[in-house]
Amino acid sequence: MAEEAIHEWPVHCPYCDAPFTMLLDASAGSYSTWEDCAVCCQPIQVAVEVSLNGDIELVTLGSDDDVL
Repeated sequence: MAEEAIHEWPVHCPYCDAPFTMLLDASAGSYSTWEDCAVCCQPIQVAVEVSLNGDIELVTLGSDDDVL
């Protein structure tokens, strides 16, 4: 994992709306994963879209019931 491929990304929890920062890995290409909120510990769906040149284009967060 290249250090330049790791990005700090500011987000807000879809449950409690608390702001926090996620670390996203652009070297993996586009992917989906689950992360727990750093404040309320609820499970958050995370969909990361990465361009062909390795830039993060879109980060979508969803609650447990959302379909991403």
